[in-house]
Amino acid sequence: MNSLTPILQDLAADSSNAVWLLAVFFAALCLTAVGLALSSRRRSAEQARQAAQSEARLAELMRSQAEMQGRLVTMAETLSQKQAELNHAVNQRLDGMTHRLGSTITEQTKSTHENLRLLQERLAVIDAAQSNIQTLAKDVVGLQAILSNKQTRGAFGQGRMEAIIADGLPMGAYEFQATLSNGKRPDCLVRMPNGASPLVIDAKFPLEAWNAFRDTAAPEARKAAAVQFRRDLEVHVRDIAEKYLITGETQDMAFLFVPSESIFAEIHEHFDGVVQKAQRLKVVIVSPSLLMLSIQVIQAVLKDQRMREQAHLIQAEVALLMEDLSRLDDRTRKLQGHFLAAQRDVDQILTSSDKLVRRGAKIGALELEQAVEATGEPDEPRAVESRTGLLKLRVVDEE
Repeated sequence: MNSLTPILQDLAADSSNAVWLLAVFFAALCLTAVGLALSSRRRSAEQARQAAQSEARLAELMRSQAEMQGRLVTMAETLSQKQAELNHAVNQRLDGMTHRLGSTITEQTKSTHENLRLLQERLAVIDAAQSNIQTLAKDVVGLQAILSNKQTRGAFGQGRMEAIIADGLPMGAYEFQATLSNGKRPDCLVRMPNGASPLVIDAKFPLEAWNAFRDTAAPEARKAAAVQFRRDLEVHVRDIAEKYLITGETQDMAFLFVPSESIFAEIHEHFDGVVQKAQRLKVVIVSPSLLMLSIQVIQAVLKDQRMREQAHLIQAEVALLMEDLSRLDDRTRKLQGHFLAAQRDVDQILTSSDKLVRRGAKIGALELEQAVEATGEPDEPRAVESRTGLLKLRVVDEE
């Protein structure tokens, strides 16, 4: 019995602990349920508040949308009115611009027709020179083939230069292969007007060195070819200055003719130093176009010189012309005197005719009045005085 007492006490203690635990658990459950209920109520309140805010926001959005729609309608009406006004203004502007453009186009059309007429006249002149341009183009195309032959190079340059000189200057104004006092024979001598010294033109050109420079692609070889061409060209320029520039016999400047425009451009582009050195030596490098221009200038000067030489003949012809004009003036004045005399005679005849017309009018206006008085039937015979011979004459003077 004594041994069971501790066990019973332990069981009683365990039972009290279990009840305590159950009570605590039940209290915890109650608190949890209360918390859940409170939390659910707070969530419901929060949801209700959020719903109310959402409804307020939605109402505000609806109101804003209604206001926006009203504004959009107003703006649409305003834009429509403005669009109509703009269309009206644009139409007026377009009508004015159309009228002005029509007038301008009419004037431009007249001007264009006039310009086209002038252009056709100029094109007629250009067409006349078109054949020569085509011939020159063919010559330029075949220039490389011709110049590639060393034997024909000098002949081609000489022939090209001679053609330009012969086409631009009259016979006697130039001479090919003339001999100078030092025994040298330049390719051409152009006799200058007013007794000036002739101009020397040389048609030779170091083409081999130029072809080597043009056909070489490697930088070092091209540089060496450029040095060789520069040296050959400087030597040729120096020879022209030493051989052909003779004081008192030739001009102090000579032309070095290059028979190709492309070579002329390449020389001025890559060898400007040689060009400047040639100019210092009074040697000018010219292309076909520059030579042609120079020849035209010389031709104009020659024409002016011939006009000056023939000035006395022109003055004599002008004097004869003035005599003929004076004689014509005298005869015209005499003829005018005859016409004036005839006019006076015609005026006198017209005056006499007018007088005759007026006389006839006066005669036609005569009124014959019978001087016999008209009376009724007489009651008794009485003596009647004869007035047959009495006439009254009334003259109507129109003057």
